[in-house]
Amino acid sequence: MGHFYLYAAICCRRAVPVPDGRMSFMIYVGAALAEIAGCFAFWASLRLDRSMLWLLPGVASLVLFAWMLTLVEAAHAGRAYAAYGGIYIVSAIAWLWAIEGARPDRWDIIGGGVCLIGAAIILYGPRV
Repeated sequence: MGHFYLYAAICCRRAVPVPDGRMSFMIYVGAALAEIAGCFAFWASLRLDRSMLWLLPGVASLVLFAWMLTLVEAAHAGRAYAAYGGIYIVSAIAWLWAIEGARPDRWDIIGGGVCLIGAAIILYGPRV
């Protein structure tokens, strides 16, 4: 059923919460990739002397990132953003390796694991 909500959100161009936990994880990963790509476009333009035209897809990617976070089923935005943080950190480490060609060291891996555990606690911890 989560796929229907995501489809409806894309077709109707409005935020429709996605209740499925697997879909939320996929949305977090997609949002992380969109945010990292958008930020990297700015990095490339301002620090790597790439064309200022890199900023156009960068801004579009950051808009996509913000919209995707609205699709996650969460009662509070702050909790959705906090849980997203762990996914973002691990995605940034993957980007470091896959896109920038820098192999993560053991501290990157350990830190990413700790962040994922924290995100899982925030997402799945019992609420009273």
